[in-house]
Amino acid sequence: LTLPLMPAAAAIVRFDSPGPVIFRQVRVGRNGRLFRFAKFRTLYVDARERWPHLYAYRYTAEEVAQFHFKLKNDPRVTRVGRWLRKSTLDELPNLWNVLTGDVALVGPRPEIPEMLPYYTDETLAKFSVRPGVTGLAQVRGRGDLSFLDTVALDVEYVRTHSLRLDAEILAKTLVCTVLR
Repeated sequence: LTLPLMPAAAAIVRFDSPGPVIFRQVRVGRNGRLFRFAKFRTLYVDARERWPHLYAYRYTAEEVAQFHFKLKNDPRVTRVGRWLRKSTLDELPNLWNVLTGDVALVGPRPEIPEMLPYYTDETLAKFSVRPGVTGLAQVRGRGDLSFLDTVALDVEYVRTHSLRLDAEILAKTLVCTVLR
């Protein structure tokens, strides 16, 4: 169903800023297995060099408690990247990861390895299930949630997941995506 949208989104990324169309990043999956996660690129290719402090991933306990991955007015995001993120079209290549079995449609979003030191024994339960393209945190606040709130919702999903909950999350994801 999304196949017709993908070439159009790829062309828009290509013409907006130099660099690859697809961004691949190592993520942590079920049982701690690492895999490469695919998205349409929404950041400038040289973002890590231009804003290295945004990639340090060294936080105090107080900073972790306040930490949000999604920055308001993030300088790394391209003009088209802002639109792709808002529309969630940047996530379409995640479906490749569904086809390869690295992720499910519903589950906790896969984590970057740099954030693993900020998990507790209890919150590591997040990695006992396959990660998902969408999940409880995405339909209950998405980027507005703090890191700790997101992890808490991911753990809640692990404790309570069912086919019914997955269906509810998928339905809410469609509604959230359309209403953006």
